[in-house]
Amino acid sequence: MSDAPRLKDGQTLWLLAATFTVAVAGLVYELIAGAVSSYLLGDSVTQFSMVIGVFMTSMGLGAWASRYVTRAERGFTLSQIMLGIVGGFSAPALFLAYGYLDGLQLILFAIVIAIGALSGLEIPLITRILTERGAMTHTLSSVLTADYAGALVAAVAFPLLVVPQLGLMAASLVFGLLNLLVAGVSVWVFRDQIGWGLRAAWGFGLVACVAGLIWADRLVSLADAAFFDDDVVFSEETPYQRIVVTRWKDRYRLFLNGSIQFDTLDEHRYHEALIHPAMARLSRHKDVLILGGGDGMAVREVLRWPDVEQVTLVDLDPRVVELFRDNGELAALNGGALSDPRVKVHAEDAWTFVRDDQGSYDLIVLDLPDPQDFAVSKLYSREFYAPLVERVATNGAIVSQAGSPLFARNAFWSVVRTMAETRNPYAVEGALNVTPYHAYVPSFGDWGFVLASPKVLPNPDTLPPGLKFFTPEIWPVMTTFAKDMRPTDAEANTILSHPLVRYYETGWAEWMN
Repeated sequence: MSDAPRLKDGQTLWLLAATFTVAVAGLVYELIAGAVSSYLLGDSVTQFSMVIGVFMTSMGLGAWASRYVTRAERGFTLSQIMLGIVGGFSAPALFLAYGYLDGLQLILFAIVIAIGALSGLEIPLITRILTERGAMTHTLSSVLTADYAGALVAAVAFPLLVVPQLGLMAASLVFGLLNLLVAGVSVWVFRDQIGWGLRAAWGFGLVACVAGLIWADRLVSLADAAFFDDDVVFSEETPYQRIVVTRWKDRYRLFLNGSIQFDTLDEHRYHEALIHPAMARLSRHKDVLILGGGDGMAVREVLRWPDVEQVTLVDLDPRVVELFRDNGELAALNGGALSDPRVKVHAEDAWTFVRDDQGSYDLIVLDLPDPQDFAVSKLYSREFYAPLVERVATNGAIVSQAGSPLFARNAFWSVVRTMAETRNPYAVEGALNVTPYHAYVPSFGDWGFVLASPKVLPNPDTLPPGLKFFTPEIWPVMTTFAKDMRPTDAEANTILSHPLVRYYETGWAEWMN
């Protein structure tokens, strides 16, 4: 037993509360690191797996290193001060490093290792304090209970409260202050053990995090200025992605997780190529389903056809739809399409919607993100296409954006093959009629699409007025592929193998690295 005075009941409860609080903050830092790396580097499965693995290993290193801490009270207090500073500034550091420095992954894992190691000190040191100060009934079991409860609270709160209310930048600073609050109370509780050096360090950390929180908007603007050449007119982090809209004079661009979604200078090429080759081949356009495309540009093109009676738009992130429906400046870009009474919006995952929906559609449009990770790749799989085809009318069609047949050649032809191998419900042992095509969109490069239908459709003929790019005369050119874009033996994509993700990453890496 140590010569230190025994803990009072209130002090014991404080240590267990501190354990809970530190567990919440530690897991939030881990989730922030995973989310930021997914936003900036892509492939959320890989990024989260690496972050979690490195974080847990570092916790083990921290637990091992705790044996060398001679004064548990000082060690615990110092670890909270350092966690408050390192964890608090983790998101600002990562965003700014991505914009202004090279080697983001090195910085990312240095931060994760530091946070993990400091978090790993917590349980051994608190257990020692409880044991050495005579609180034998509140040792490891009680500490672990508080720790696991904190982890559960953080896991639930992060997507539901933390990100929607704070955003990643402010969230890390708020939880940094939480660690510093724990450190501050520890300075008081263990004042007989804490010297002026630790008190000064705590004061410095507190001032730094408060200043960072006050200037959080400036930090976001500074990071945005490094990412984007144009003026940022809107920036928000949602539970699903980071939305940024930029403007240069009368030219707007939309970025989701740092990837460009459209540029008003050339988006008409993409959206006309996506919508009108299919619409012009159909004899009926009464009901149209669009999966993705929350910016309303694809809806705008569909509504050019006068016989359209209903457009069902399904987008995972309701904030995108709200932005391009309710912001007058941005709604003008889609001609107010999202406010049209014929448009019905569902804020829902496309996979879930297709599984539960019983509707029948003349055209289904897949205006989905690129398959950078498994979560999106499943929306380009045979398992997704099979129930989707069941929702298509006999004389209807499905059209999907499919990436670049030049930059990610195997990925494009994997999507084509996946659609081609999807069962045609209107033909016994038959396949869908599949037509791959492409168009040049300056913002993206040579971009590909896939049109599939249960029956053979006629070539496009009549078109609505007002188009700037697509004409029936260029259709033969769009279905012709140069030698370096011709079909490959790429595998079909399934939720069991996901070759599409590998094809996508390999293809783009070859061109961009």
